[in-house]
Amino acid sequence: MNVLIIPEDFRKDQYILKPLFDSLFRRLGTPYVHVAICRKPLLGGVGDALKLDRIAEIVRDNRGMTDIFILCVDRDGVAGRRQSLDNLEAAIQSQFGHSALFLAENAWEELETWVLAGVDLPNNWRWADVRAEVHVKEQYFEPLAAQRGVANSQGGGRKVLAEEASRRVRAIRRKCPEDFDALAQRLETSVQTP
Repeated sequence: MNVLIIPEDFRKDQYILKPLFDSLFRRLGTPYVHVAICRKPLLGGVGDALKLDRIAEIVRDNRGMTDIFILCVDRDGVAGRRQSLDNLEAAIQSQFGHSALFLAENAWEELETWVLAGVDLPNNWRWADVRAEVHVKEQYFEPLAAQRGVANSQGGGRKVLAEEASRRVRAIRRKCPEDFDALAQRLETSVQTP
């Protein structure tokens, strides 16, 4: 099975998404999954990632080689983001039918939250505060990367910390039920359906 993860901007997001989805699919009982990150075209942020023509181009160019497409964007505090993703899913489904499965998810509030859910946090940090923060990257992720001495590594510490978090996918699912776990449940249903 081939899975293409479509980030809103792959340059840093790839370091989070690849290890997390590799691990998630193994835990879903699908170890023979090839997870790739969409690098062409480079989407210029969430605005670009929510454009039907941009996503349709990616699906069209890759559908013969890809079984599942997963768009991952930041929620960024936008309450209506899920509805936008639902509309995009429906439009892609309408355009391409069952030739490929397209799912979209918004990380509350940023993809870095999923990493933080899978690593040990400083004792004075409360998970509820992390989860409620709109600017997770600046307020929590970057300070943690600096504390751990990995801020200057690949992806600003994303590679190292996401690889660590990928060993605790169950914790990420438990701490992020509205987004990561919701997507995991949809994937679980999809990969078990012949």
